[in-house]
Amino acid sequence: MTAATVSSAPSRADVGAWIVLDAQTGDVLDEKDATRPWYPASITKLMTAYVAFKAIREGRMALNSAVTVSANANAEPPSKMGFKVGTRLTLESALKMMLIKSANDIAVAVAESVGGTEQAFIDQMNAEAQRLGLRATHFVNPHGLPDNRQLSSARDLGIISMALWREFPEYRDYYNHVGFRFGKKLLRSANREYLQRVPGANGLKTGYICNSGYNVAVSATRGGRTVMAVILGAGSGLERLAASRELIDKGFRKRGGRSITSLTEIEGSPPPDGYCKSNPRLDAEELVARYGGGAPRKPSLAGLLSYGGNHDRQGSRIIPGIDVSTSDGDEEDIDVPKKGNKVDWGRIMDDIVGPRVNAADPIAVALGSPVLPKLEEVVRDSGSDVGRPEPKPAQAGASVLAPVPAAAPAVPPGAIANPGISSAGKSEANPGSIFRGTVSPKTPFPLVKPQQ
Repeated sequence: MTAATVSSAPSRADVGAWIVLDAQTGDVLDEKDATRPWYPASITKLMTAYVAFKAIREGRMALNSAVTVSANANAEPPSKMGFKVGTRLTLESALKMMLIKSANDIAVAVAESVGGTEQAFIDQMNAEAQRLGLRATHFVNPHGLPDNRQLSSARDLGIISMALWREFPEYRDYYNHVGFRFGKKLLRSANREYLQRVPGANGLKTGYICNSGYNVAVSATRGGRTVMAVILGAGSGLERLAASRELIDKGFRKRGGRSITSLTEIEGSPPPDGYCKSNPRLDAEELVARYGGGAPRKPSLAGLLSYGGNHDRQGSRIIPGIDVSTSDGDEEDIDVPKKGNKVDWGRIMDDIVGPRVNAADPIAVALGSPVLPKLEEVVRDSGSDVGRPEPKPAQAGASVLAPVPAAAPAVPPGAIANPGISSAGKSEANPGSIFRGTVSPKTPFPLVKPQQ
């Protein structure tokens, strides 16, 4: 714990680390163990997006560049889209699927398409981390799936979030959607309740693996000012959400502070293996006791709580850290809401986070029509794990690209005879098929890497 922490509530061991920032100035508004190494989980995808956005800005890629799902990408575990090997989509669609749905297979497909290979892209991620001055960060994959070599910190993830916000304002809406529709399927963001319930909320990304607990990078803009927070190691998604609301609200009440770049010392060790098992999640009573009140009201002192609504007014009922005999809260007003014999989690969320105040319209995302490289730009790579079809023989009286003189030499082995043909626009993928491991339309060929 450092002197910069300003939270009025007692520090809680089951929220591992956090930092709150002014996105414009880089001032640290609040922090706890912000330089402690931590597993970033899927917040990693913010750096994947940063490297891809930079490639677009430098002209090495475009939003309609082709992203191809390789066998390597397809092999990633969920969360994923599950497209068939060889499926092509635009980089724009891929980035939205990766940031909103947190699709691990698409993260690898983006990495391979932008970097040429997954490892080359990871090298770019680490080069950008060094250039941005990240101290505790090292990447070994583009998605954040478990690997104890992949580390970051609240401070470093805050810098990545600020870099995205400042350098690429044109892409801010890529990570502020509650979900997207793909055909008839609705795929929701894990950050949707934050985006709906926190005034001014506009991003960014959640993450979870067992060794990290529940992580999130969030942002909100009010009155022309943007505040960001990174929270690492919450005990549940609901606690992560409540802590996000609380820290963002407190951030807007404070100005000034030391610069994030002044936090240079790496302090502490990563969380132990199996962190999620040793870090118990708060139950309904404890969540209301810790975060109750809901924005924009002040947190209540929830002293007497029980699922049945029965209270011991002599103070025998003790919530961790709170002696009910000294609580000045109104006991009858702080019951855990219930529906019959079950906890009413909807009402609890209203209380500890706030009611829904923002729109919740998902966007539409399709595969798109990626631009393929020209014939002379095709790189022949016999080691590709996607695979390519044998050139189709020319049909009598027909030409695919242009008339071919009778004396023209045969297409050499490995070359592509019809690179401009695509099934895009002729048939839409059956949306439900991606969840059964198949895709309805035939994969367009040739399967080649886009121009780098």
